[in-house]
Parts: sequence; C-alpha cells; structure tokens
Amino acid sequence: MYFETVSIESKCEKGENMRVLLIYNPFAGHGHAKKILPKIEEAFQERGIDFDLALTDYPEHSTRIAAETDFKRYDGIVAAGGDGTLFEVINGCYQNRKKLRIPIGVLPIGTGNAFARDLGLDASNWLDAVDIIRGGKTRKVDVGRFTTHGQTYYFLNILGLGFVADVTTTARKIKMLGNISYTLGVLYRTILLKSFPTRIRLDKETLERDCVFIEVSNTTYTSNFLMAPEAKIDDGYLDVTILNKVNRRRLLQAFPKVFTGDHVQLPEVETFQAKEISIETLDREKVLTPDGEVLGISPVEISCLKQNCGVFWK
Repeated sequence: MYFETVSIESKCEKGENMRVLLIYNPFAGHGHAKKILPKIEEAFQERGIDFDLALTDYPEHSTRIAAETDFKRYDGIVAAGGDGTLFEVINGCYQNRKKLRIPIGVLPIGTGNAFARDLGLDASNWLDAVDIIRGGKTRKVDVGRFTTHGQTYYFLNILGLGFVADVTTTARKIKMLGNISYTLGVLYRTILLKSFPTRIRLDKETLERDCVFIEVSNTTYTSNFLMAPEAKIDDGYLDVTILNKVNRRRLLQAFPKVFTGDHVQLPEVETFQAKEISIETLDREKVLTPDGEVLGISPVEISCLKQNCGVFWK
C-alpha cells in the first residue's frame, strides 16, 4: 500500500501561509496541554500557520477525526499530545478512503513522547516542533502494520509484548508520575516475572524461544529507554529485540543498561532485523502494546511499509 503525498516546502519558502488540521488532546500531560493551548495557538499564528483546531473528547476520537478529514483542504495534519495521540492519528489517516496523504506533524505535549525523540524534539520545548512544521520540510518514514485477530492497525514507534507490555499496562495506571511511571512499572512487574514459550518468524527464519519480552521497533526509543539503538526509521526494516529467560536478580542488574542501549550486548538479549514478522505465543495469549497503547493480543502478524508516511522533519 502506497499513497500519493503532497509537498509544501516550496510554498513555505515563498513565505505563503500553510494550513494544517491541529488535532489536539487537551487531556495530554495530565491536563497540562489544555493550559498551554492559548500559547500554542499564538505560536501558530505568529509563524503564519493557519489551522483548524479539533479538540479530542474521548479515546480514539483522534482516529475518527483523521479518518473523516478531507485532506485536500490542508497542507498537513498535526498530532498534538503524546504517543497515544500520534498512534490514533496515523491509524485515522490509513482509515481515510482518500488516496491523497498529507504530512504528519508531531507536537509533543503528552506524557510519553518516544517518537518525538527520534525527531530530536523535547516536550519541554514544543516551540521547536512548531518551527519544524512551519519549515515545511518532510521526510518519508517507515510505518509498522500489524494484524491481530482479524483487525489491522499501524504504528510509527514500537510494538511490544510480554514483560514490556505488562510494564506499559502498569505504567498507564500511574502515568500522572511522568516517565518515571515506566521505571516503577519495571520494578513492580519484576516481582511477577514469568517467561513464555514463543515461535517467531523473521522473514524466512523461524525461531523458538522462551522469552521475557519481544519488542518490535521502528524507532530507537521506547519511552525514555534506548530500546533499539541501531534502528533507522526509513530503512525498510523493523528492529526486533528479544530478552530470553532471566531471573529477577539478573533483570534488575541489567535494567539500567536499557537507558544507554548497552543491553543489546547482554548474552540474554538477541537482536534482529526483518520486513515481515510473525509472533505466536504457545502457552497463552499475550497483550500487545503498540506505541504505548494496550491493543490486541497474540498471535500477531507484523510488516514494515517502507517510507509510506510523510512526517515534518528538521
């Protein structure tokens, strides 16, 4: 699947105003997003970005808005929130029946902004993100597509199962604490640590492992963890990180290494690259966490759509 895209860089270079659809999650950052909305609107206006504001009211509202948008009216669509908002927007774009695709902008004002990290953006300085959108430069990036029990979804960041999914489930319950919620989730889930037998197909190679977790990455970061340090967002491959069976003590000893990416050197960790991935858990279904959401269960089929989406980039 490949869609026609539009280019707006020349328009920006001429000093002409661009128009975007700003899909805004006012609940992001535990309500902080709502407080700073007037400043964000002012920043868009000062930079000559005309925008239509669409506030989200409920889960998956962003998906519905993007799915029903007439892309011909806009030069871009902006996901303002965290990784969850971006996940909903990208899925809405793929649900849209129009063949035309417009670039996606990222305004990182949520709790989790892992994808924004790969763009070199910091949630504490969202003005940089506005400047990137105004610059009009775009980059085509890979998109992960996964199918779980007959339903197909898309992700720009990661898809995990096992321990990483359990941690995400726990962290979501205490997300008001920020990124430290994931660290606390790791500590809590370590107490309940269990491995699970898994059959994994990576393109034409099939593996059988007793796993603690499997993470499929399109980008380098998962929350503030450097999960896939060698991942490239436009190379046509997804990076797969497997943690094989370890005990609790070993897991806690190794945990700090995930902040620097050094965990990939551990003997219990295996890394691969693949375009097509199939994961089947052999003793029980496991919950999936695409881009920090909790959605779907194993078995799951995953594929990489090479450079299938345009994103505003520096």
